[in-house]
Amino acid sequence: MPKGYVVARANVTNATQYALYATEATKVIKQYGGTPLVRGGQITIAEGQGWARNVVIEFESFEAAKAYAFSPEYAAARKLREGAGIVDIVCVEGA
Repeated sequence: MPKGYVVARANVTNATQYALYATEATKVIKQYGGTPLVRGGQITIAEGQGWARNVVIEFESFEAAKAYAFSPEYAAARKLREGAGIVDIVCVEGA
């Protein structure tokens, strides 16, 4: 069974508020068995519109990635991020 991934790209406008969200989201990632592979760090835009913050979280399956992303626990963490920037998040099935 292919692994599942949550991929997020963000332009953060309020770092303090975003940090509160990240702390709570980290707890939920662990609860749902996720492993962060990419979380911030340096970027180089190779093509297109780059985003300052990029996150890739690996889960044992696509279903597990969706369970995390749509969980009530993550929804509570997400509320802490409201107004702290623009975020795109997708769940992706691995190859």
